[in-house]
Amino acid sequence: MGFLDAILGRSKPVRPDLDQLFALPSAAITLEAGAGFTPTGLGSVCFASVEGGAFTQLQQDVRSLLDADTERGGVPVEFSQDSYGYTWLLARQPADDVAGLVNDLHAVNTLLQDGGFGPQLLCSLLGFQDAEGRSLALVYLYKRGTFYPFAPLPGGDKRDNGLELQVRGLLGDDLRIETELNRWFPVWGAPGL
Repeated sequence: MGFLDAILGRSKPVRPDLDQLFALPSAAITLEAGAGFTPTGLGSVCFASVEGGAFTQLQQDVRSLLDADTERGGVPVEFSQDSYGYTWLLARQPADDVAGLVNDLHAVNTLLQDGGFGPQLLCSLLGFQDAEGRSLALVYLYKRGTFYPFAPLPGGDKRDNGLELQVRGLLGDDLRIETELNRWFPVWGAPGL
């Protein structure tokens, strides 16, 4: 960072640290013990699609990698597009295999990053639910290298801010939590939530 950047208040962007995803199994234990939320076995990665053969081939490579266990009863990954045009990949593992799901999400992120499509990565999320049926996601912001909780309320575009703040306090020692609340973007209708 240069002198002019410091004077103008510009900061150097945080480099993504995909290994932060490996803190999720520990955070899942803390979340269950502290708030009663258990993993759903669903996780997803969101990215902006690009046209071209290289990106299409990379998507096929991701599908091949994650669908390798379908012959042994594994569930194939699903690709979908949201109303904003972003592509979501939904991965499934047994609810008690958070580590396996995190490995899948990490593999997708790594393949996209190593294939030169890191700038297209937006976020990854891991889904949770409590005994009352409330949903919660821990969202990893790729470009910030941080996590935040997202707790949608049923039946609309409202979120449970109190629960999100409670989870922030609960997981502060487990995950690198995004400090700027305005970056806690809603991910309405995200696969895996």
